[in-house]
Amino acid sequence: MSASEQTNWQSVHDEVLRRIHTREWKPGDQIPKEVELAEQLGCARATVNRALRELAAEGFLDRRRKAGTRVATHPVRRAKLDIPVIRLEIEGRGQKYGYGLLLTERRTPTPEICANLGVSAKSDMLHISSLHLADGKPYMFEERWVSINTVPEIVDADLSKISANEWLVLHAPYTKGDISFSAVLASELEAKILRTHAGAPLFLMERTTWENDAGITSARLLFAPGYRMHSAI
Repeated sequence: MSASEQTNWQSVHDEVLRRIHTREWKPGDQIPKEVELAEQLGCARATVNRALRELAAEGFLDRRRKAGTRVATHPVRRAKLDIPVIRLEIEGRGQKYGYGLLLTERRTPTPEICANLGVSAKSDMLHISSLHLADGKPYMFEERWVSINTVPEIVDADLSKISANEWLVLHAPYTKGDISFSAVLASELEAKILRTHAGAPLFLMERTTWENDAGITSARLLFAPGYRMHSAI
């Protein structure tokens, strides 16, 4: 997309948002159709469509097929979470990054992974566990399953030199995913890996991504005590 096109849809986005904020369009109001807006703002309908999709994703508009587009009755700002490269996250904190591959094995998935990724019990999977370090101290313990059917190239990747997290961000773009957060108590093994005590409270992030309907990876990311997550809204 060219810079002019980017500015064009962003300008439409900003104008629609201005009308919502000034109550020109009130909560629950149906806004003009895309064709009408395109005529009003002097741009292509596709440009309007892109802007409205963004505003719907941000929680300002309610778009329903055949029912038109309305201003959300109760607008909710949604935080956008990108999948970070852990190495860059640690280096961005001004700390020295370290990484160690603990396990890599090619095997069939567990029932939980079958459910998470929508794969069969006979699927060809790569099971990986690794430890990420910050200034020589444990930062995050990563346990991950990757579908070899979806991402066959990972079989040839040297995961002793590059983490599965970073390799997948670089080589396996995803179209959708889900993420959950929880607090858990460290098991004896997890405590040993993260250099803490059994029963210590830990921050757990579980993330699954797909390429359309094909599961890519399911990861269990366990952070050492003291980890704090920050996201803009």
